Amino acid sequence: MINLTETALQEVRRLQKKSGNDRQFLRLGVVNAGCSGMSYTMKFDTESRADDHLFDQDGVRVAVDAASLPYLGELTLDWSGDLMGGGFRFHNPSATHTCGCGSSFSTNPEAAIAAH
Repeated sequence: MINLTETALQEVRRLQKKSGNDRQFLRLGVVNAGCSGMSYTMKFDTESRADDHLFDQDGVRVAVDAASLPYLGELTLDWSGDLMGGGFRFHNPSATHTCGCGSSFSTNPEAAIAAH
C-alpha cells in the first residue's frame, strides 16, 4: 500500500488544482537509472493502464504499475517545504541503499520478489 503524509496530500492537491485538470491522478513508479540502480518516477496522468494498481487516500488517487509495485509496496511519500531543498521525500522500507540525492535507491532482489 502506498501512503501519503498529510503534507504530501496537501501538496498533491495544490498541484492538481493549479493544473486545472480534475481528472488527473498521481502516477508513481521506478526506472533503472540513478547512482544507486533505480530511481523514482512521479507525474500526473489521466489514463490508467491494465496493469495499474490503484490506491485512493483521502480523495487523492495514486497509480503504480505492476512492475514498480514490488519496489514501492510500502512506500510513504512525504512533502517538506523547507528552504534548504524542499520537495517530495520517498521513505521506502524496501530500499537497502539510498543515494544522497534521495531519489535513487537499490533493493535486495529477493525482497522485491517476495513483496510481489
